[in-house]
Amino acid sequence: MSSRFAAVDLGASSGRVMLADLSDGLTLTEVHRFPNGPVRAADRLYWDVLGLYREILAGLRAAGPVSSVGVDSWAVDYGLLDESGALLGNPVHYRDDRTRGVAEQVAATVGAETLYDVSGLQVLPFNTVYQLLADRLDGAAAMVLIPDLIGYWLTGELGAEVTNASTTGLLDVRTRSWALPLIERLGLPSGIFPSLRQPGEAVGGMRRHVAAEIGWSAPVRAVGSHDTASAVAAVPATGSSFAYISCGTWSLAGVELPEPVLTPESRAANFTNEAGIDGTVRYLRNVMGLWLLQECLRAWPSSDLGELLAAAERERPFAAVVNPDEPVFLPPGDMPARIAAECRRTGQRPPASPAAYVRCVLESLALGHRRAVRQAMELSGRKVEVVHLVGGGSRNELLCRLTADACGLPVVAGPAEATALGNVLVQARAAGLVSDLAEMRALVAATQPLRRYEPSGDPGAWDDAASRVF
Repeated sequence: MSSRFAAVDLGASSGRVMLADLSDGLTLTEVHRFPNGPVRAADRLYWDVLGLYREILAGLRAAGPVSSVGVDSWAVDYGLLDESGALLGNPVHYRDDRTRGVAEQVAATVGAETLYDVSGLQVLPFNTVYQLLADRLDGAAAMVLIPDLIGYWLTGELGAEVTNASTTGLLDVRTRSWALPLIERLGLPSGIFPSLRQPGEAVGGMRRHVAAEIGWSAPVRAVGSHDTASAVAAVPATGSSFAYISCGTWSLAGVELPEPVLTPESRAANFTNEAGIDGTVRYLRNVMGLWLLQECLRAWPSSDLGELLAAAERERPFAAVVNPDEPVFLPPGDMPARIAAECRRTGQRPPASPAAYVRCVLESLALGHRRAVRQAMELSGRKVEVVHLVGGGSRNELLCRLTADACGLPVVAGPAEATALGNVLVQARAAGLVSDLAEMRALVAATQPLRRYEPSGDPGAWDDAASRVF
């Protein structure tokens, strides 16, 4: 059996096909990268899912023959299929505003306490449950989350991988099965929810025309198809006394637990209990993440990120900070103007230059990380001795250093491609090349570049900054 595996890793701003080789340690090579983002048409935001599928096929063609393929993506979004398996329309982007007010309606009819007790999920306006209630489901035979949709097109086999299904708000957090009483109470058709798969299970063999198009054939295997589930599987941690921050467009910050936390305090803090690899719980909160910086850069098309980061290091600390999780920052648009307005609203002078905006964004994001990590510790009772920051944000040295200072804990940064690594390692385990989650993480620690940041500076300055916005 070959020791080569392909990971299809779809992020909110880009996608990639990665090739892993475990014949001598673990090497990961990017074979194809492509942009991703919302497409606005007729006042609705969509994903160009067919364009993504075309690029996935191109990436698999470039990767060459492998033992298996795994697919992961962002959470909550889906496609609707009719009885023949045809896509009924482009999947809607989670930043679209069609769910405005739906969460409040559900809380009024079902009760926020009931919803949390069943799903353990934090309230976010784009959760799948709210999207489905805002959607037209006439003619829909199946609701298929994005990575499962790609898997269906590759194999012809329908299913729902459990780590991503846990982000819908419609999975029972205790039994890890579809919460049918809740689904029926909400008036959703229970028949559209596919059977559940576990990470490592076979999805199916490639369709004949797919194999002909890419030039080879291999089975597709379920992985932690929510990208954060795969990223957390590749956290290079030893033991359990760690927090993680999977930092990209979003920052997912929390701890790994054996059981969900469903207390009233957890619900009030808006913490989520999502399914992880091997029955673990990803107890975390979404922080808005590098989306704020990405949107600032889109407003300054001629700016160089490296130069801005270098200039931001020289800016005065804590001149202005914002709560990165304010709903005003969720949609795309003129992010510097919204940051300035939020600064004025909280009695602060807005940043005066792009470098000052970058400093504001990164300090604000570090404050968001600090709050999430500290609350995760308090609410779960889990001791944390080190924070592992993985994903694209691990390349941002200023952000890593600020996060260590804000949390008052060492930060181990890397690997940047944690999601792809977790994806291929679940495949490799199914092939018998690694044994368990601990061995997977040890292999990452032994083969991938990591950097450690020790906390420094004045903790009181972070307390003062936090008091302005939280």
